[in-house]
Amino acid sequence: MNDYDRGATSPDKLPGGEDETSTAPLPEKVQVSNSPVYKVERKLGKGGFGQVYVGRHISPTNANDTTTGSNAVALKFEHRNSKGCNYGPPYEWQVYNTLGGIHGMPRVHYKGRQGDYYVMIMDMLGPSLWDVWNNNSHTMSVEMVACIAIEALSILEKMHSKGYVHGDVKPENFLLGPPGTSEEKKLFLVDLELATKWKDSSTSLHIEYDQRPDVFRGTVRYASVHAHLGRTASRRDDIESLAYTLVFLLRGCLPWQGYQGENKGFHVCKKKMATSSEALCCFCPLPFKQFVEYVVNLKFDEEPNYAKCISLFDGIVGPSPDIRPINTDGAQKVCHLFVGQKRGRLMMDEEDDEQSKKKIRMGMPATQWISVYNA
Repeated sequence: MNDYDRGATSPDKLPGGEDETSTAPLPEKVQVSNSPVYKVERKLGKGGFGQVYVGRHISPTNANDTTTGSNAVALKFEHRNSKGCNYGPPYEWQVYNTLGGIHGMPRVHYKGRQGDYYVMIMDMLGPSLWDVWNNNSHTMSVEMVACIAIEALSILEKMHSKGYVHGDVKPENFLLGPPGTSEEKKLFLVDLELATKWKDSSTSLHIEYDQRPDVFRGTVRYASVHAHLGRTASRRDDIESLAYTLVFLLRGCLPWQGYQGENKGFHVCKKKMATSSEALCCFCPLPFKQFVEYVVNLKFDEEPNYAKCISLFDGIVGPSPDIRPINTDGAQKVCHLFVGQKRGRLMMDEEDDEQSKKKIRMGMPATQWISVYNA
């Protein structure tokens, strides 16, 4: 789901859609938790559980208002009977309590219930990467995609460091800042409806592995193979979905697009597993192939080497961060955490690269595919 501003609708959305109860009329004005009064204007997008509208100030800003400097906000409505609410405030609220406002995440200013709806008042952002790609004749430059890779990795590193995985990484969920502002080149990750914890809060240990082949969470086009197979989500899944997102933005399509019908997920998963990194990245610069090979071989509880991955792409973008199409300041901070990290190289260091010792997953569908129907 694009929580803010999308000019076109992409396929392969989350299964299910909104509950019928969410068709209840929305309020014309919103005021929750001592917020200013907002007029509900045009619709920006919707997803599995909620829908997002522009909110415009129609009352004087109060002393405690945290949205100063902007006349417009994003209003996310979720019906009280939505599956995401589960007899209380939306689950997404819990996630934003931890992640809201950290690097690459929009700020949440107010939350509360009004009538039949739970309302979250958030920063108003700009177009999604899907919008940018779609409005640019379905193309995106290598430098732009490389910058997206660099900054997206830094955002995921920060999110993962807080114990969460996103669960639905895709072009629609990466947004740029508001046009004409100092943040217009900044990247944000939105929509935390499917976020889950990879780390146990009580023990600080990695959660245990499980598999439920009858359960799928995510977006078919960009989901990891592990998600298709119903495996417990972990950090590797976000990174794999990012890899597919980058290739899509660069190539304009993915080899598994076009499947339809009830068995779409089955066929897409088989195609993903049968597609080698060479075939997937045949029209992409070498770092993209290396990135794919690295991420598809990550273990369930393995911590991705974010700085190493960033260093792959850092070598194919402009030398001056000030003129890059995407602000990559966050990525610089990630890499500074790794003493001695070599940057600006297209090749991973052989002494650190264990890919040659691992068996590549791609191209071996028979060894991993598990078929379970009506479980």
